[in-house]
Amino acid sequence: MVPNPTLDQLQVFMTVAETGSFSAASRLLNRAQSVISYTIANLEAQVEVPLFERSGARQPKLTEAGRALLEDARRILSDLEVMRARVKGLKDGLEAEVAVAISVMVPIDAMVAVLNEFRNRFPSVSLRLDVGELGEVMNQVLSGKATIGIGGALLRQDDSLVTERIGHSFMMPVAAPGHPLAKIKRPLTLADVRDETQLVVTDASGLTNGRTFNVLSYKTWHVSDIATKHHLIRGGLGWGGLPVSVMYDDLQKGRLVQLDLDAYEQGEYPIYAMRRLSAPPGPAAAWMIDAFTSKLSGCPNHADFKTMLAAGELRRPAAIAAE
Repeated sequence: MVPNPTLDQLQVFMTVAETGSFSAASRLLNRAQSVISYTIANLEAQVEVPLFERSGARQPKLTEAGRALLEDARRILSDLEVMRARVKGLKDGLEAEVAVAISVMVPIDAMVAVLNEFRNRFPSVSLRLDVGELGEVMNQVLSGKATIGIGGALLRQDDSLVTERIGHSFMMPVAAPGHPLAKIKRPLTLADVRDETQLVVTDASGLTNGRTFNVLSYKTWHVSDIATKHHLIRGGLGWGGLPVSVMYDDLQKGRLVQLDLDAYEQGEYPIYAMRRLSAPPGPAAAWMIDAFTSKLSGCPNHADFKTMLAAGELRRPAAIAAE
């Protein structure tokens, strides 16, 4: 016979095992002790193995098979609780899943903090996360692959999108301490950088085809993502702009240094929350937008960062070269 225990049998089995007696389980479940005994007997008949050792013991003791099946019972009942929570959430309008696209410009610490609280607040809601750069966040939202987008680069006006500015970040030109540009102890000119390899990210979305952003060198290496660009710059293979959110720790520890290059536009880069007009966010997605808004509102702006540099909290190329 193929075992086909009921959820009620598993619940009674787990209660007896955890309370240590049939009488304690009957009190907790508000059932007669005879009903508890009958339920366990039926479960043992279903699985065709004894679950408790009864002879010679005042209290029921789990058999080896009982200990193994108790873990299965706990897992099944736990999954049932998740299902119940999900059903309740769906009845209350809570989403089954939130798909979010997040720009690399969003500080990692802020993203982790928001997602950690999201997990605790909405345990029944699945999450699908994509991290991208340039036009990829907007592309994910427009295509419907993402419920919401947290990022920048509103590369074109689109009436099908609802956008709200919720914060800012900015790019800075940097290089490794040993790079030739980092050793020049004066403001850099275009002539200084023209023949040095600049690392540039290629936009996978295609929304920026034909457009360039702060590409100043004649020699460029194109890479697929910001993480690769970050590692190559830190390895001394070229210079380029990186989001401060990505390289903040490297700047503090001197693994990267800011390049004093006026020709590189370092204005603030706005961060938006975006969604499709036809797809209003559910409770979980709306909460996530509010949480990111709260986290990003306190991020330092470009002027704050320049003040930190002036105060010596971050090291300039000249300071590195003098060491």
